[in-house]
Order: sequence, then structure tokens, then C-alpha cells
Amino acid sequence: MGQVDETKQLVGEEVVKYIKDGMKVGLGYGSTMYYAVKKLGERVKEEGLNIVGVPSANKTAEWAKEFGVPLTDFSKVQELDIAIDGADEVDSNLQLIKGGGGALFREKVVAAAAKEFYVIVDGSKIVNHLGAFKLPIEVVPFGWEVTASKIAKFGCEPVLREKDGEVFISDNGNYILDCNFQKITEPEKLHNELIGIVGVVETGLFVNMADKVLVGKDGKVEVVEK
Repeated sequence: MGQVDETKQLVGEEVVKYIKDGMKVGLGYGSTMYYAVKKLGERVKEEGLNIVGVPSANKTAEWAKEFGVPLTDFSKVQELDIAIDGADEVDSNLQLIKGGGGALFREKVVAAAAKEFYVIVDGSKIVNHLGAFKLPIEVVPFGWEVTASKIAKFGCEPVLREKDGEVFISDNGNYILDCNFQKITEPEKLHNELIGIVGVVETGLFVNMADKVLVGKDGKVEVVEK
């Protein structure tokens, strides 16, 4: 296991300490979340921890089944006690870019349904300002070229995401445009402008959503709050 993986495991396991008996838990997606779901499964098995999880990605649901984390869905619960997830970038105001894994829409639905939203990252994800990581924007496939040209007017170059030589399709059946803004100084304003474009389903800007960010660095976990 490399140093980055060790850090991801450290912070993924640390966040699970905040999960208490009886909680309804939103489970995000990503390499750090893998370790969180695995640790949660261990607590369910070893402590008899009584929780239910709502996964934001099909892959997360697979991990949960593998590690014995009981799942539910929004037809049965509409409010979550806590949601945990990773991020691609976190700025000093705890604004986030997410969606590198392509699950941004469902991740945002899950995070918005939770009373508390905790983000787990390794130190490399902490930035002074967002934008070096290309902003993922989920768009409807119909007329995506029109949507992309409208997004481009805000000062970026949208690129249709591909995987293995095919167009990447989200769990919702949509496309993702990865948009290079380089520097995003006003994430809230940009999100509001982009979400107003017809054809845009959701942006990877998670504004004013994170309550705590757990940062793994040099074998330690630092907790940053608003």
C-alpha cells in the first residue's frame, strides 16, 4: 500500500468514528470512501452498530453489500443524520469541487438531505482557490453541444468526458463536461450562473455544504470546521 492509500485509509476510518447507533448515513463515492464503507462494515459486524446507509453511486452500493453495511433509499427515509464523502478540491472556505468519479448529482442530493456533511480528503486536495481541477458539470445528452457552448461563455473549455474510448455515462444516464476554469474565485456565483443554463443537470461546485473536513496528512488527521 502506497503512502497516498495509507492516508486515504486513515482519514476514511477516522470519519466513521462520528457515526453513532441509530443513524441514517449518506455514503458518497470515491477511493477514500472505499475505506470508510469498509470500516463501517467492520463496526456493524463487531459492535452490532445499528445504522442504515443511502449510497450515492452504484459502486458504493456494491461496496456496502460486500462489507455488510445495511442500505435503504429515499423512498423510506427523506432525512439523513450525516453524509460522508470525498472531494477533488477543498478551498479555505470549505467550498468543494466534486465529481471526478462522475457521481456528483447523486452525491449532492445525498449531502443536501443530511443534517451534517463531513468531507474526507488527503492533504493534496486542499487548495487556496478552486479550479485547477477541471469542474465536472452533468448535462442532459440531448443538445449537449448547445449546452457546452453556453457553458464556454463563462470562461472555460468544456470537454466531453470519455472512458475507455466511449462517452462516459453517469448513473443517471447523462453526460459529464469537464470544464477547465483554472481559477474559480466566486464559486457560489459561478454555480448559480451555470445551473441556470437549460441542459445543465448539476455542477460539481458544492457551495456552503461542508460542515467538517477531515484532512489526512503525514500520518495524522486534522479536522477543519467552518
